[in-house]
Amino acid sequence: MNKTVAIFLHQPICSIDSVNGIIKSLASRARIKIFTRHKVQDGFFDDVDLVVFPGGVGDANAFEYLLKANRTDVKKFLNRGGKYLGICMGAYWADSFYFDILDKTRVVQYIKRPGADIKSSYGTTAPIIWRGQKRQMYFYDGPTFIGGEFEKMAAYANGDAMAIVQGSVGLIGCHLESEESWYLKKNMQPYWHHDEHHQLLLQFVVDFLLENRQMPLF
Repeated sequence: MNKTVAIFLHQPICSIDSVNGIIKSLASRARIKIFTRHKVQDGFFDDVDLVVFPGGVGDANAFEYLLKANRTDVKKFLNRGGKYLGICMGAYWADSFYFDILDKTRVVQYIKRPGADIKSSYGTTAPIIWRGQKRQMYFYDGPTFIGGEFEKMAAYANGDAMAIVQGSVGLIGCHLESEESWYLKKNMQPYWHHDEHHQLLLQFVVDFLLENRQMPLF
């Protein structure tokens, strides 16, 4: 049975491009609902299994403005066992300054970490070990995760966590939802993944956030 996924959209902070890539990744296994900064209807989250906060461009502190109307509803959803997926900006929002849904784990900028192979904020690709395999993934000032206990599903070049699962929360620093239009720079064109990363995102969600860990897709 398909699950129901609610995705937050606000251009450009949780961008249309990111949302479109997530829909493309998950639509085969989930019914998709979209919500914005405006107040959701009563019962909006009653049939939702997973809430997704995508990435984009902007200041994470826009959280207070963008989630003012729906923060309480999202927290109630999570408190009764709902699952959370955060990608880039959405991963930052899991931190204690925002939704505060992690146990002793902080979400920090990878580019400021010791030994980081990327030192400034711009769109590029990063060498990643994703679930034991080498990949080159789209990166734009994504986070890493320090402290506490979690399952590390992917790592940056310096060994810092790029993707984690902690209880009902899954966080990813790179953009697996990226699409071909993100790779127009000549130096990035060879790293276009031909939608393979969409399949990796789907598998991550199915394995760790939709309670089907014994049902591999591929």
